[in-house]
Amino acid sequence: MTIALLSHIELDAGYPGRFEAAGFCLYFATSPEQRANLDPQIARQIRGVLTIGSIGLSATEMEVLPALEIICAQGVGFEHIDVAAARQRGIHVTNGPGTNNASVADHTLALMLAITRRIPQFDAAVRTGEWKKTRWNTPGMAGKRLGIIGLGNIGALIARRASGGFDMEIGYHNRRQQEDSPYRYFLTTTDLAEWADYLVVATPGGKNTVRLVDAAVLHALGPEGFLINIARGSVVDSAALIASLHNKAIAGAALDVVDGEPQVPPEMFTLDNLVLTPHVAGRSPESVENMLTLVLANLEAHFSGKPVMTPVPE
Repeated sequence: MTIALLSHIELDAGYPGRFEAAGFCLYFATSPEQRANLDPQIARQIRGVLTIGSIGLSATEMEVLPALEIICAQGVGFEHIDVAAARQRGIHVTNGPGTNNASVADHTLALMLAITRRIPQFDAAVRTGEWKKTRWNTPGMAGKRLGIIGLGNIGALIARRASGGFDMEIGYHNRRQQEDSPYRYFLTTTDLAEWADYLVVATPGGKNTVRLVDAAVLHALGPEGFLINIARGSVVDSAALIASLHNKAIAGAALDVVDGEPQVPPEMFTLDNLVLTPHVAGRSPESVENMLTLVLANLEAHFSGKPVMTPVPE
């Protein structure tokens, strides 16, 4: 029997065939309009949904899927999935912890270097024939202080890369101190920002972290500090960040995520102390393969009557 799945995400070439070979029929609704206007005949057949945390699945969307049994978040995040509504209906929810940790950590260090060493500006200058005019002195990163908001699996991997490869001193802020952590704990994000040269946002998204990095935190980071966000755009107050960058109240920022993405505040495009990438930190051939393999494992376990591999935490 073929099992119908609804995908909120586009899959790389070759992956739809893997789902078909495993006995799944994929339907795609990758835009808000497609999700809002799903064919009722298809909706009645859907038994599983593939999504990501930033898209999620609301209780209202679940209501039009009467046969729904399982929701699989491709990455670690699941902040926009109404988990309570799913559990009320007995729908399983899974995510993908650990599947893209290495890719996100790599991208974080790349963003830190790009904003510190002004890599995008140097590249643009060379391409326009300004080799000699733009050979500025730019600061180094080695030996500086790195503050991490959210010392989970990804945050810890970033810390290891930064301390081992760049001899950086590491501090962090979590809701609770990790007793076995070798790094310095700060009770508030403001205290951490005041201490740090670099402030990396690696905390989960969701209502508990909305605008956790606000004007006060950016003021504490100061005119020689850099902000890096590879978590969720909602964690950073965009208006406060734009003002801080415009006024040179911080040295610079590098963002892989923006609140309201894919729409980007137009004020960001004129800032020469900002580096932007389009939410690709977790995307690499290795991480995509890990994610899809885990999604298939969760689906196959569920539909064969076994416990899922990675249920979202209570």
